[in-house]
Amino acid sequence: MTNANQDHYHEFNVQEKKVTRLCKSHTIITVNGQFPGPILEVRNGDAVTVKVTNKARYNVTIHWHGLRQMQNPWADGPEYVTQCPIMPGSSYTYRFIIQDQEGTLWWHAHSRWLRATVYGALIIHPKLGFSYPFPKPKVELPIVLGEWWNRDIISILQQTLFSGAAPNISDAITINGQPGDLYKCSQQGTVRYSVNSGDSVLLRVINAALNQQLFFTVANHKLTVVATDAVYTKPFATNIIMVGPGQTTDVLLTANQKPGRYYMAARAYATAQNAPFDNTTTTAILEYKSSTSRPILPPLPAYNDTNTATSFSNQIKSPEKVDVPTKIDENLFFIIGFGFFNCSPGPRCQGPNNTRFGASMNNVSFVLPNRASLLQAYTNKIPNIYTTDFPATPLVKFDYTGNVPRGLWQPIRGTKLYKLKFGSNVQIVLQDTSIFSTEDHPVHLHGYHFYVVGQGFGNFNPSQDTARFNLIDPPQRNTIDVPVGGWAAIRFVADNPGVWLMHCHIDTHLAWGFGMAFIVEDGVGPSQKLLPPPADLPRC
Repeated sequence: MTNANQDHYHEFNVQEKKVTRLCKSHTIITVNGQFPGPILEVRNGDAVTVKVTNKARYNVTIHWHGLRQMQNPWADGPEYVTQCPIMPGSSYTYRFIIQDQEGTLWWHAHSRWLRATVYGALIIHPKLGFSYPFPKPKVELPIVLGEWWNRDIISILQQTLFSGAAPNISDAITINGQPGDLYKCSQQGTVRYSVNSGDSVLLRVINAALNQQLFFTVANHKLTVVATDAVYTKPFATNIIMVGPGQTTDVLLTANQKPGRYYMAARAYATAQNAPFDNTTTTAILEYKSSTSRPILPPLPAYNDTNTATSFSNQIKSPEKVDVPTKIDENLFFIIGFGFFNCSPGPRCQGPNNTRFGASMNNVSFVLPNRASLLQAYTNKIPNIYTTDFPATPLVKFDYTGNVPRGLWQPIRGTKLYKLKFGSNVQIVLQDTSIFSTEDHPVHLHGYHFYVVGQGFGNFNPSQDTARFNLIDPPQRNTIDVPVGGWAAIRFVADNPGVWLMHCHIDTHLAWGFGMAFIVEDGVGPSQKLLPPPADLPRC
């Protein structure tokens, strides 16, 4: 690990903490007793060491969302993918270097649904002597959006998997762990940010919600988007941003309004038909110093306002021309969405028509191993943990967003991976399906960011849609919101060896099987090969 700027050492104690929200007290899992967890602030080029000690009652891992972790999937964190979980009473030390990345990322538990409360911001500042590509803001604020349940999240997960039904919706949306003024028993906790007239403010907005895309706005203030997923964008002005689970968006605002108090607000963007969702609104207060007026509430889009979400995402572009792979070696087509399993073990399941909800990619519902992690099975050649026959295209072609025949509703369960040669140019078209319902799915690829070269509604049509791809200045992301009832095309170079998970960042959908993993083979020479595993890697 070469000439890092600075070494950071942190200790994360995963522990229980009694917390009161919405007039009720209950015990949640936290890092160091903080909710949200500690903010990690580092610089591009720094080396980071985080010793995670599990003092809670559940297995846990930590994922550093959006960090590329070059040659080092051992530090990536998804349980049973790159490591076995850290068991209660044990610890594991994550060691990684920040390489050529700056901006807003975040960290979260990647073990069952613990990330409901185990999360925090990861802020990467430019190297010393370097600056932002915009004037340095006076104030920088991490705005971490979350979802709050009044019940223990693991018992909700267990009930969901037992019943086969959709899980209970959250009881509140939160900003930095607080629901805000519009909920009962919450006013004294509402987050307040104090600014001076004329201040420029950088809001680092992170969607850490377990299951919900969110619209976000600030009353009476224009927002200028300058980065998404820790990659700078062409700046553009907007009143509203839409952030999918896992995504981050950096916006600038200027405190140039009449001195007063203004609500920041977030609420659901919900696209699945007839599916319940949390329709509450979380708020925090932006207050000009010494102002005591009543806060102004901004208008927010309708919950199903896909036009606003689409026109927002269509404006996100790279700042200048980028080097997009054009000669494609691996042309993949993945259909994504819901399915149903027959009710076994029965007698009764609470999904539609006595079924269990499932989800899949190319009709394979992903099953995590539990005897070894996929990465350990790959590097140690452990048999019978996974197969490498994940289909490159759907085995059956059909009208994906139309009326899907019932015979295609049940996926197959499997632990199937897809192999990529080091350095290959990869294109993946992600196609939503209408089984049960179309939905906007935030799909995250570990270990990579990728160019989003095209998006559209309906079924992807290679002959027409490919010609319209943006190969000049497409945005780069680590999590793509695939449009509801539509498709998104992404491209990347497979330049990071290891086993890398790709999954829907709505945790309910991941638990139902919406995921797969790539094996990226070693290249030639030490800089293209997987690093050896750390000595303290947890055992299953």
